[in-house]
Amino acid sequence: MSSATIDYYNRHAAEYVQSTINVDMTALYAEFLPLIATGSHILDAGCGSGRDAAYFKQLGFTVSAFDASGELAKIASQRLQQTVTVQQFEQLDEYEQYDGIWCCASLLHVATDSLPSVFFRLQQALKPGGVLYMSFKYGDGEHDINGRRFTDMNDAELKKILKNVATLSVIKTWLTQDQRANRNHEVWFNALVTKPAS
Repeated sequence: MSSATIDYYNRHAAEYVQSTINVDMTALYAEFLPLIATGSHILDAGCGSGRDAAYFKQLGFTVSAFDASGELAKIASQRLQQTVTVQQFEQLDEYEQYDGIWCCASLLHVATDSLPSVFFRLQQALKPGGVLYMSFKYGDGEHDINGRRFTDMNDAELKKILKNVATLSVIKTWLTQDQRANRNHEVWFNALVTKPAS
C-alpha cells in the first residue's frame, strides 16, 4: 500500500468511518459465513472501522484484525475491545492460523505487482479448507482517486494472479452495487476462494 494512501486514511479516519459504518453488509455476510464453522477464527484483513470484525465477534467467532492506518486501527480497537494490529498485507507472516480471512475493500489498495506475493501470504495464513473473501472495484488496471491508489479487478485478472498461487481456487465471483448513499453507480467485484483441505 502506498504511503499516500495510508496518509489519506490517517487524515480522514473519522469521515471514512462515518461513511461506511452503517452500510448494510447482510448479503455479503450471507455468502461468507455459511462456509466458516461457528466459533472458528476469522482474520479481518484491512478492517477499517472494525464494523465487520465486531459483527463476527458478536456471532461468537474468534476474531483477529489489522489495518495499515494507525488511526483506523485505534478506532477499530475501541470498537472490538481488543488490539487491532497496525500492519500491511505485505507484512502478514502467519502459518495456518485462520479458518476464514475477510478482505472487504482492502486488497484493492495493494499494487497489482504485489498481489501474487500477498495472495501467497494469505493462503499461507489460511488453514486447510479455509475460505478467503475479497472485494475490489470492478474493472482493470490501477488508478488514483483523491490521493488513494486503487487496483481494480475482474474474473480474468483474478484467475491470472491465482495461477501463481496454485493452492487457492475460486469458489465463486459476483458483482454488486455500492451500498453507500450516492455511490450506487459504483460496481464491486466480489470473490470467494478456498485453500484445499489437506
